[in-house]
Amino acid sequence: MALSLPTRQRRGVASDLPSPSSSRSKPDEKEDKRKRSEEGQEHKAIGWFLPLFALGMLRYMSATSNIIHDCDEVFNYWEPLHFLLYNSGFQTWEYSSQYALRSYLYINFHELVGLPASWLFPDDKVRVFYAVRFFLGLVSVISDATLVVALSRKYGKRLASYALAMLCLTSGCFFASTSFLPSSFAMYAMSLSSGLFLLGRPASAVAVAAAGVILGWPFSILAFLPITIYSLARRFKQTFLAGAVTSLVLLVLSVLVDYYYYKRWTSSVLNLLQYNVLGGGESHLYGIEGPIFYLRNGFNNFNFCFILGLLFPAFLPIARRKYAPDLLIVVSPLYIWLGFMSLQPHKEERFLYPIYPLVCVAASAVIESFPDLFRDKYNPHDNSWPVVIAKFIRPVVLGLILSASHARTFSLINGYGAPLETYKILEHYDDVGTGSTLCVGSEWHRFPSSFFVPEYISEVRWIDDGFRGLLPSTIQFYPGWDCSSTSSF
Repeated sequence: MALSLPTRQRRGVASDLPSPSSSRSKPDEKEDKRKRSEEGQEHKAIGWFLPLFALGMLRYMSATSNIIHDCDEVFNYWEPLHFLLYNSGFQTWEYSSQYALRSYLYINFHELVGLPASWLFPDDKVRVFYAVRFFLGLVSVISDATLVVALSRKYGKRLASYALAMLCLTSGCFFASTSFLPSSFAMYAMSLSSGLFLLGRPASAVAVAAAGVILGWPFSILAFLPITIYSLARRFKQTFLAGAVTSLVLLVLSVLVDYYYYKRWTSSVLNLLQYNVLGGGESHLYGIEGPIFYLRNGFNNFNFCFILGLLFPAFLPIARRKYAPDLLIVVSPLYIWLGFMSLQPHKEERFLYPIYPLVCVAASAVIESFPDLFRDKYNPHDNSWPVVIAKFIRPVVLGLILSASHARTFSLINGYGAPLETYKILEHYDDVGTGSTLCVGSEWHRFPSSFFVPEYISEVRWIDDGFRGLLPSTIQFYPGWDCSSTSSF
């Protein structure tokens, strides 16, 4: 009889049990490494104090010394705001009910600061003007600081420090940051949206982008497409809801405000797009420029920073840091917007404002990557003499950019600041008597706004000097006043 011996199974020992590390997939390990890397970057990142302080100082300087670069800023934004605060001012045909191209919601947003300031300084409209400018500077500080902190946490202190220096001191950012223009508002939204995107908050990034387009400049929608599309690909439901709700709320508010002022149901956002995109717009009447206008203008405002920013795509294969896809997504509007706007016949400097922060970010990434041009890719600690020289060149290039920017900024302030300073002197000539009339001749386009017209002057008139265009018309408030009335046009 065959004996069946019980078969004893050997108990597993510790060495046989699958370890947590061995059972994990390679993607999990890569994810852990990425998280540890980001946590390490956060510990080494720039805090909020430095960018807020540095940007705050420079934006204060901009608010107090910035010139008015474009008469559109005066007659399409400062004058309507003056009208809402003091019941008098000028308007252009774009505010007529027939066209309704300008959004009063954007003006009302600034009235939230202008109205309390007018109560605080009832006899000094100039202070109200600068109070609004300080508000613009504050919005710029918050948005740019968010971008700098996000860059620091994701890519390190050096790149973020370079970007901070350029955001503070390049001429383009210095002047655009406190300009009362929708394109400047789109620039704030671009900085804030990019920063939130890099911080891993795609829904918030898209919501801010929607605000920049609807409340600010509708045409900037093209510049916000890369972040919006990539954010939707990451977290579709949450991002879609955030963007849709923000857009719907702002569009409804815009229509209601437009109805109040234009006395008819209309949407200034859609009117502006229709007028300029779908036909009817005659922007070429205001001048046309060749395709390289923005290249020359970009160099004027950013000097070598602009050239380095354009070279960013060429550095992507060389740079050891993983700029793709996130940083590439963030700076891609620079090339999309520059290409699109260069194809338009009518060109203006302010049309590039939305991408100004991205010029600084792209240039910072290129400067930070100089040593990677010479470093052995198999030796990350390569300290050969070409690498050492490249490291030395980085602060030299940054210093040249900032020095040239400083020179241009102060040359513009000294060379073109006369209109603001001249009108400030009027305050000291009140002995001419109440009810005086201020006559302005061929320099009407340098009129700094009614905020600089003292109370003793009851009227500003344009002298007929042969100008054949359509000059801005005065608005006077009276009982039963209707903003849609355009008889003067």
